[in-house]
Amino acid sequence: MSEDLFRQLQKRLDQYSMGFPETESGIELKILEYLFSRDDAEMFLSLTQELEEPGAVSSRLGRPPEEVAAQLDDMAERGLLFRLKKGDAVRYAAIPFAHGLFEFQVKDIEPEFSEMVQQYFEEGLDGAMEKGAEYFVRTIPIQESVETGYNVAPYEDAVEILRGKEKIVVTQCVCRKSMEVIDRSCDRPLEVCFMFGSMGQYYLDREMGRRIDIEEAKEILLKCHEAGLVTQPATAQNPGGMCNCCGDCCGVLRALNRHPKPAGIVFSNHYAVVDEDLCDGCEICVDRCQMEAVTVSGGVCGVSLDRCIGCGLCVTTCPVEAITLVPKPEGEQRTPPKNSFEQMMMMAKKRGLA
Repeated sequence: MSEDLFRQLQKRLDQYSMGFPETESGIELKILEYLFSRDDAEMFLSLTQELEEPGAVSSRLGRPPEEVAAQLDDMAERGLLFRLKKGDAVRYAAIPFAHGLFEFQVKDIEPEFSEMVQQYFEEGLDGAMEKGAEYFVRTIPIQESVETGYNVAPYEDAVEILRGKEKIVVTQCVCRKSMEVIDRSCDRPLEVCFMFGSMGQYYLDREMGRRIDIEEAKEILLKCHEAGLVTQPATAQNPGGMCNCCGDCCGVLRALNRHPKPAGIVFSNHYAVVDEDLCDGCEICVDRCQMEAVTVSGGVCGVSLDRCIGCGLCVTTCPVEAITLVPKPEGEQRTPPKNSFEQMMMMAKKRGLA
């Protein structure tokens, strides 16, 4: 009976965002049983991703409003629901596994949970990420890496994205934190992910992050680029968050790395090119690339366009300025979805759910 309930929960989560697919080992059920009690699971299944006040939920369930409100708030405090506070009104909604259940454990993540998640990435979520990465996050270039004279659109410029946000909250990278608690993390910075708007407020409410100004945000972004992190906002033009990711820890980049042609399944409008006459074969770009797109042969580096996702990390540290980042041809340029709703609709359509 218990497994039936958690299987229902798994199937519901599989409808959201990139999904939460079933595996042969059943590790996904162990994750859910770790996070949710039976009462939690039943409450989650009674909700949708549309925000609701406790009174509406209690009317539907036929339970006392105070009891339902207390349970909803308790679940939101444990990262099992999204909560939006506006004045005296509080509303709740179901959330995906990513971005959602997994990321919302960042403050209190334990080794047991981390080990299960790493197993699930390999057995189930990696495949889902390969299919849904195109509309989950997008790669935008380091501004300094783009050819002089080519102005990127505001939604392709990380600093412009930050400038356009009234509220900027920085939090720790849950992927790196998850690896850290099991002694498998890289040595790159940890406090590198930005949340905006109502999502940023939720992180503040749960003390999962801290509010910063634009100047500190720019300083963090610069440190991320110096450390070789790939900047990836949500695919929407007006994203609710922006991550800075490494190929060692990031679930999305690790999944992309397993694909033979990652450039074909990401949302990116740029690629790197090499001036062979200038290249001295120093291999700094090889170390910087998170997609193993750069190789050196005969003393000269080359870029695989099947693997290059256009982040620009190889460009900014080339000592002889032999690499530049250029826009893809006009016919291959893409405009991101206008908002998160359109983003989710496009992701659902790609997954055959809409």
